[in-house]
Amino acid sequence: MLEFFNTMDPYLKILWFISIPVSFIFIIQTVLTFVGMDSSDGASADFDGDMDGGDMPFQLFSLRNLINFFLGFSWGGIAFYGHIQNKILLTGIALLIGIGMLMLFFFIIRQIMKLSQDGTMNIQTAVGETASVYLTIPGNNKGKGKINIKIQETLREIDAMTDGETLPTGTMVKVVEVINGTMFKVEKI
Repeated sequence: MLEFFNTMDPYLKILWFISIPVSFIFIIQTVLTFVGMDSSDGASADFDGDMDGGDMPFQLFSLRNLINFFLGFSWGGIAFYGHIQNKILLTGIALLIGIGMLMLFFFIIRQIMKLSQDGTMNIQTAVGETASVYLTIPGNNKGKGKINIKIQETLREIDAMTDGETLPTGTMVKVVEVINGTMFKVEKI
């Protein structure tokens, strides 16, 4: 095996010297990803490469992205080595394959990030929505009661007050204002 490697063309040797450690690191990263130990890729740049100006910047220069690029570059070069004799053309194709691997990684991560959900309740989204009184709400702001309201697809029980008449249990109301970020002002529908 070692004799075979020593007789190999220097260009092909370089590709193998890149592909073997990069593949090993890639396998380790993949295993760590599946067992949940990939909270950081261990290296960061001083700047971010933002793919599209959205609210989620992708870090363009990281160890994981470097590994993905060199994985595509080295294995692409090895795969086409026997078919393309021109080393410059072969290097160009290997670079394109490396960039393609990087873009594929960005695409996959973007699709995965679309699946994420922010569980933070934004109480302001309830203004204008209808609800039902759960515990009687005293009239003329003389106390508070509770309403059942669906906020961001989840049924919530929230404190409420009203300027109008007393609202008994079961009354349908409309949220008109958020008070102190934790209570609603409601009016009868």
